[in-house]
Amino acid sequence: MADPTDPNGRAPERFRDYLQLLARLQLDPKLQGKVDPSDVVQQTLIKAHQRLDQFRGHSDAELAGWLRRILANTMADAYRKFQRALAVERSLVDILDQSSARLEEWLAQQDPSPGDQAARNEQLLRLAQSLARLPDDQRVAVELRYLKGYSLAEAAQVLDRTEAGVAGLLRRGLARLRELMLAE
Repeated sequence: MADPTDPNGRAPERFRDYLQLLARLQLDPKLQGKVDPSDVVQQTLIKAHQRLDQFRGHSDAELAGWLRRILANTMADAYRKFQRALAVERSLVDILDQSSARLEEWLAQQDPSPGDQAARNEQLLRLAQSLARLPDDQRVAVELRYLKGYSLAEAAQVLDRTEAGVAGLLRRGLARLRELMLAE
Protein backbone atom coordinates (compact mmCIF):
# COMPACT_ATOMS: atom_id res chain seq x y z
CA MET A 1 0.00 0.00 0.00
CA ALA A 2 1.43 3.36 -1.00
CA ASP A 3 2.14 6.04 1.57
CA PRO A 4 -0.73 8.57 1.34
CA THR A 5 1.67 11.42 2.15
CA ASP A 6 3.91 10.43 -0.76
CA PRO A 7 2.56 12.06 -3.94
CA ASN A 8 4.84 9.98 -6.18
CA GLY A 9 3.94 6.65 -4.58
CA ARG A 10 7.54 6.14 -3.42
CA ALA A 11 8.10 5.73 0.30
CA PRO A 12 11.54 6.98 1.37
CA GLU A 13 11.32 4.68 4.42
CA ARG A 14 12.09 1.63 2.28
CA PHE A 15 15.59 3.10 1.72
CA ARG A 16 16.36 3.12 5.50
CA ASP A 17 18.81 0.19 5.46
CA TYR A 18 20.57 1.59 2.37
CA LEU A 19 20.96 5.01 4.03
CA GLN A 20 22.18 3.44 7.27
CA LEU A 21 24.82 1.52 5.36
CA LEU A 22 26.03 4.71 3.68
CA ALA A 23 25.99 6.59 6.99
CA ARG A 24 28.00 3.84 8.74
CA LEU A 25 30.53 3.78 5.91
CA GLN A 26 31.11 7.51 5.96
CA LEU A 27 30.87 8.40 9.64
CA ASP A 28 34.27 9.62 10.77
CA PRO A 29 35.65 7.27 13.46
CA LYS A 30 36.31 10.33 15.64
CA LEU A 31 32.58 10.99 15.75
CA GLN A 32 31.37 7.44 16.38
CA GLY A 33 30.85 8.07 20.08
CA LYS A 34 29.04 11.33 19.40
CA VAL A 35 26.91 10.66 16.32
CA ASP A 36 24.77 7.57 15.81
CA PRO A 37 24.24 6.61 12.14
CA SER A 38 20.66 5.59 13.00
CA ASP A 39 19.95 9.08 14.31
CA VAL A 40 21.41 10.65 11.17
CA VAL A 41 19.25 8.40 8.97
CA GLN A 42 16.15 9.13 11.06
CA GLN A 43 16.75 12.86 10.62
CA THR A 44 17.28 12.28 6.89
CA LEU A 45 13.97 10.46 6.54
CA ILE A 46 12.15 13.13 8.56
CA LYS A 47 13.56 15.82 6.27
CA ALA A 48 12.65 13.73 3.21
CA HIS A 49 9.04 13.35 4.36
CA GLN A 50 8.82 17.07 5.11
CA ARG A 51 10.15 17.92 1.65
CA LEU A 52 8.54 15.12 -0.35
CA ASP A 53 6.62 17.66 -2.41
CA GLN A 54 10.01 18.96 -3.64
CA PHE A 55 11.07 15.61 -5.11
CA ARG A 56 10.78 15.87 -8.88
CA GLY A 57 12.13 12.49 -9.91
CA HIS A 58 10.25 9.49 -11.21
CA SER A 59 12.49 6.49 -10.56
CA ASP A 60 13.89 4.72 -7.53
CA ALA A 61 17.39 5.70 -8.67
CA GLU A 62 16.40 9.38 -8.62
CA LEU A 63 14.78 8.96 -5.20
CA ALA A 64 17.93 7.24 -3.89
CA GLY A 65 20.08 10.11 -5.22
CA TRP A 66 17.77 12.69 -3.64
CA LEU A 67 17.92 10.85 -0.31
CA ARG A 68 21.74 10.62 -0.54
CA ARG A 69 21.89 14.41 -0.92
CA ILE A 70 19.66 14.87 2.14
CA LEU A 71 21.82 12.35 4.04
CA ALA A 72 24.97 14.23 3.02
CA ASN A 73 23.48 17.50 4.26
CA THR A 74 22.36 15.90 7.51
CA MET A 75 25.81 14.39 8.05
CA ALA A 76 27.43 17.74 7.27
CA ASP A 77 25.24 19.31 9.97
CA ALA A 78 26.41 16.61 12.41
CA TYR A 79 30.05 17.27 11.49
CA ARG A 80 29.62 20.99 12.08
CA LYS A 81 27.80 20.47 15.35
CA PHE A 82 30.20 17.97 16.91
CA GLN A 83 33.53 18.56 15.16
CA ARG A 84 33.93 22.12 13.92
CA ALA A 85 37.68 21.66 13.81
CA LEU A 86 37.46 18.59 11.59
CA ALA A 87 38.56 19.49 8.06
CA VAL A 88 36.42 17.60 5.57
CA GLU A 89 38.60 17.43 2.46
CA ARG A 90 36.03 16.05 0.09
CA SER A 91 32.41 16.82 -0.40
CA LEU A 92 30.17 14.48 1.58
CA VAL A 93 28.00 14.10 -1.49
CA ASP A 94 31.00 12.86 -3.49
CA ILE A 95 32.01 10.49 -0.70
CA LEU A 96 28.50 9.05 -0.46
CA ASP A 97 28.31 8.72 -4.23
CA GLN A 98 31.64 6.86 -4.17
CA SER A 99 30.34 4.49 -1.48
CA SER A 100 27.19 4.00 -3.49
CA ALA A 101 29.33 3.32 -6.56
CA ARG A 102 31.29 0.68 -4.61
CA LEU A 103 28.03 -1.00 -3.68
CA GLU A 104 26.83 -0.83 -7.26
CA GLU A 105 30.13 -2.30 -8.50
CA TRP A 106 29.20 -5.49 -6.69
CA LEU A 107 26.12 -5.65 -8.85
CA ALA A 108 27.37 -3.87 -11.96
CA GLN A 109 26.82 -4.89 -15.57
CA GLN A 110 28.00 -3.23 -18.77
CA ASP A 111 25.50 -0.77 -20.27
CA PRO A 112 22.42 -2.04 -18.45
CA SER A 113 19.01 -1.66 -20.01
CA PRO A 114 16.35 0.21 -17.99
CA GLY A 115 15.05 -3.17 -16.82
CA ASP A 116 18.55 -4.25 -15.79
CA GLN A 117 19.05 -0.93 -13.98
CA ALA A 118 15.80 -1.39 -12.06
CA ALA A 119 16.83 -4.93 -11.13
CA ARG A 120 20.25 -3.68 -10.00
CA ASN A 121 18.64 -0.97 -7.86
CA GLU A 122 16.43 -3.61 -6.25
CA GLN A 123 19.49 -5.81 -5.61
CA LEU A 124 21.28 -2.84 -4.04
CA LEU A 125 18.38 -2.29 -1.63
CA ARG A 126 18.29 -6.03 -0.81
CA LEU A 127 22.05 -5.97 -0.18
CA ALA A 128 21.70 -3.05 2.26
CA GLN A 129 18.80 -4.79 4.02
CA SER A 130 20.73 -8.07 4.21
CA LEU A 131 23.84 -6.35 5.57
CA ALA A 132 21.70 -4.74 8.27
CA ARG A 133 20.64 -8.24 9.41
CA LEU A 134 24.19 -9.54 9.92
CA PRO A 135 25.65 -9.66 13.42
CA ASP A 136 27.47 -6.37 14.05
CA ASP A 137 31.00 -7.79 14.01
CA GLN A 138 30.40 -9.62 10.71
CA ARG A 139 28.67 -6.60 9.15
CA VAL A 140 31.49 -4.24 10.12
CA ALA A 141 34.13 -6.67 8.82
CA VAL A 142 32.33 -7.02 5.45
CA GLU A 143 31.81 -3.26 5.17
CA LEU A 144 35.44 -2.46 6.00
CA ARG A 145 36.89 -5.06 3.64
CA TYR A 146 34.57 -4.96 0.66
CA LEU A 147 32.85 -1.59 0.77
CA LYS A 148 35.56 0.64 2.22
CA GLY A 149 38.40 -1.29 0.57
CA TYR A 150 40.44 -1.93 3.73
CA SER A 151 43.10 -4.61 3.58
CA LEU A 152 42.71 -7.57 5.91
CA ALA A 153 45.44 -6.13 8.14
CA GLU A 154 43.76 -2.71 8.26
CA ALA A 155 40.39 -4.26 9.09
CA ALA A 156 42.03 -6.35 11.81
CA GLN A 157 43.55 -3.23 13.32
CA VAL A 158 40.25 -1.32 13.29
CA LEU A 159 38.37 -4.28 14.78
CA ASP A 160 41.18 -5.00 17.28
CA ARG A 161 41.32 -8.64 16.15
CA THR A 162 43.83 -10.90 14.49
CA GLU A 163 43.81 -11.21 10.72
CA ALA A 164 42.67 -14.83 11.13
CA GLY A 165 39.81 -13.65 13.33
CA VAL A 166 38.73 -11.07 10.76
CA ALA A 167 39.02 -13.67 7.98
CA GLY A 168 36.65 -15.88 9.96
CA LEU A 169 34.20 -13.00 10.40
CA LEU A 170 34.36 -12.32 6.67
CA ARG A 171 33.82 -15.97 5.78
CA ARG A 172 30.81 -16.29 8.09
CA GLY A 173 29.48 -12.85 7.15
CA LEU A 174 29.66 -13.50 3.41
CA ALA A 175 28.07 -16.92 3.79
CA ARG A 176 25.20 -15.46 5.81
CA LEU A 177 24.88 -12.54 3.39
CA ARG A 178 24.50 -14.97 0.48
CA GLU A 179 21.81 -16.88 2.40
CA LEU A 180 19.91 -13.68 3.14
CA MET A 181 20.18 -12.43 -0.43
CA LEU A 182 18.94 -15.73 -1.84
CA ALA A 183 16.09 -15.95 0.66
CA GLU A 184 14.59 -12.62 -0.40
